[in-house]
Amino acid sequence: MSTDNFIEVLFVEDRPEDADLAIRSLKKHNLINKVKLVEDGQEALDYLFKEGPYQGENYILPKLVLLDLKLPKVNGLEVLERMKSDATLKKIPVVILTSSNEDIDIKKAYELGVNSYIVKPVDFQKFADAMQQLGMYWLLLNKYPD
Repeated sequence: MSTDNFIEVLFVEDRPEDADLAIRSLKKHNLINKVKLVEDGQEALDYLFKEGPYQGENYILPKLVLLDLKLPKVNGLEVLERMKSDATLKKIPVVILTSSNEDIDIKKAYELGVNSYIVKPVDFQKFADAMQQLGMYWLLLNKYPD
């Protein structure tokens, strides 16, 4: 498989400081090399479904999607629902990475087929540690279907 058109993680996060910290933590521990960062739910859907600005693009879908809930344009639960209703995309693990600790959000995410739900720790070091553990499991240990 060519690595030129392959990303390991699609990261959907509208807060640049959270995205930067997460990506730096994953790269620091050599857990990812290629990540695609998008800042809203519509761009995530366009990327995943190869629509809009990504129409006609030839790339391999990511091994993992890190998805915030509170996003501009299309919220994370809607992105998750669209992904899990698609025969190809439903195989991609989705980890919700959000500040929402609301039971209703957690319950809805699991009903829609999320693979994991993580509340972002407020503490800088705890957040970095959580990203390391997340990357270790989902990118190194977890097995993916062909």
